[in-house]
Amino acid sequence: MSQTERQHRFLTILCFGLVYVFWGSTYLGIDIAIEHIPPALMCATRFVTAGVLMLVYCWLTGQSIRYSRRRLVQLAVIGILLLVGGNLTLAYAELYVPTGLAALLIAVTPLWFLVLDTFLVGAHRISRWGMGGLGLGVLGTVVLLWPQLTVSTGLGRKELWLSLALLGGSLSWALGSVLSKRWHAGAASLGATGWQMTFAGLGNLLIAWLHRDFARVVWTARGLGAVVYLVICGSWIGYTAYIWLLAHVPTSKVATYAYVNPVVAVFLGWLVLKEPVDGYILAGSAVIIAAVVLVTSAKVHSRSREPELPPVEAVGD
Repeated sequence: MSQTERQHRFLTILCFGLVYVFWGSTYLGIDIAIEHIPPALMCATRFVTAGVLMLVYCWLTGQSIRYSRRRLVQLAVIGILLLVGGNLTLAYAELYVPTGLAALLIAVTPLWFLVLDTFLVGAHRISRWGMGGLGLGVLGTVVLLWPQLTVSTGLGRKELWLSLALLGGSLSWALGSVLSKRWHAGAASLGATGWQMTFAGLGNLLIAWLHRDFARVVWTARGLGAVVYLVICGSWIGYTAYIWLLAHVPTSKVATYAYVNPVVAVFLGWLVLKEPVDGYILAGSAVIIAAVVLVTSAKVHSRSREPELPPVEAVGD
């Protein structure tokens, strides 16, 4: 093995580790951040900070941050679908939904991605293995939500509705990813990423203002520390590692984050927050992970010559 090959192997292992650990830990970071910071204001703080600083870095290093008006509108739509529709929904849900359960529900995102790619974009056709994965995903979701489906208390019902909202948030994330590919706006460009985060941060800021979050927020060292962690480890390190992997590793391998991140989130929720791990969590996670493995490993039959869509990023990035 040559020196170049060894370096490539080392970087590949390192980037996989960064994506697995940091994106899996963002669920815990969000849960800590929203203890005293309302979700919309937390997301606004996180993404405005991450986006603006990324744009400043690009400007200082001579990278282009100027785009046409049409491209900026596209970046705004993608950013809002990903980081408002997807990430803000997750932040609100974690007010009542345990981090491990939230991560497992978000793990169905690749299933949404396959459905959108097949029926909305029309570029690919689902194979039998893929259909089996979709069916398993539905079954796993029912198993995870069964305790909430069978309770009659107000808190249990609220957790159920927020869990269902997570499925909608993952759909928003998948749709944003599909549009990103179709508009060719998902290239490895820090400038484009910075604008997406900035637009999403401003969208979250508007929601925070409408909900009067500024009158309810309590800025604590613990909460601000969690936001800083999310900015650095989730929005910068994790995303940069993910972009590098997309450029150097087959997408089917990159997609393994979708069933590794929930395992990390469940473990950290149990270790740090003392969240219970019952039989429904274990059974549902096993079924959903199997479903995602089937979907990401299934053969894709192209209906056109369009390139295969990349796997969707994790909502907790």
